[in-house]
Amino acid sequence: MNKRKTSFYYLVFTLLLLITIIVTASVGSANITIYDSLKVLLSKIPIIRKLIETSDIPKNYVTIIWNIRIPRILLSGLSGASLALVGACFQGLFRNPLADPQILGISSGAALGATIATLSGMTISFFGLGVIGAFAFVGALLTVFLVYQIAFTGSTGSVTHIVLTGTAISSMLSAMISLLMSIRREQIEKVYMWTLGSFSAASMKKVGFLLLFFVVCATIIIVYARELNIIAAGEETAESLGIDTLKVKRTLIIVGSLLVAACVSVCGIIGFVGLIIPHMIRLLLGPRHERLLPFSCIFGAFFLIVCDTLARTLRAPGELPVGVITALFGAPYFLLLLYRDKKRMV
Repeated sequence: MNKRKTSFYYLVFTLLLLITIIVTASVGSANITIYDSLKVLLSKIPIIRKLIETSDIPKNYVTIIWNIRIPRILLSGLSGASLALVGACFQGLFRNPLADPQILGISSGAALGATIATLSGMTISFFGLGVIGAFAFVGALLTVFLVYQIAFTGSTGSVTHIVLTGTAISSMLSAMISLLMSIRREQIEKVYMWTLGSFSAASMKKVGFLLLFFVVCATIIIVYARELNIIAAGEETAESLGIDTLKVKRTLIIVGSLLVAACVSVCGIIGFVGLIIPHMIRLLLGPRHERLLPFSCIFGAFFLIVCDTLARTLRAPGELPVGVITALFGAPYFLLLLYRDKKRMV
């Protein structure tokens, strides 16, 4: 694909994302038009805001858009971008099209942290995160540290060793969660709902927290796009070309895991985004990571914003866990991938 065509897709995807943000900001129980949403958003941009008149828009509409819907849209967009980016990175790194951001047991570690926080009954917060989010973040990080220590003992770091380590630790943590829940059964529903993911507690503090991780981690991952292209052709080939594959794996696993841990701490566990979005982008733009990684970010943000809008409107005034919506899209696509792989092997 030439640069001109790539630039065209960047323009189309970016416009699609911006239009999605404006339209979803107008969707909800309050009857706000798309035009009013656009004016409110433009009125917050320096220089442009002097040209925008918002006196005809009720103040409560401005509050709903800017203080309630926009933090939620931004948080869901950042989460979708992060999960899709890490999914694309791990699929290339592990050379496994079915790898996703939770492959190292991060979700189980976060769920154990959230379970402990729920059962503790504490109400303090850290850096804009509630106690459940903070414990989930710490649980995810400790899990990655444990997987890393075991998988890279003696500088092994083989793909099979890493995946098996993550799977074993994930099973152990799930057993610990079941044990804790059997002791405090009255808290099962609260923990269960957290594991299905939600953006109902979105705030600008959480947006700032996740944005910091996203900017740093996404920059590092995209810098390694060339190495990912070569590793995808085989580790022996990569090493013959002078690439330190062990160092690349260590760096990307740590950086990707940090970003996923930040995501689950602000919204719970949301499945399938990191699995299906990179596949869609590969079908459209090819497998090269220079395009795959940034386009996965943009389309992941679009996908999760749409899913969250469906989650908060389909059962209004109540809402569905966003993980249910992503599973309804993702599970059939996952089965399709398995079916195609099976046909290819036959």
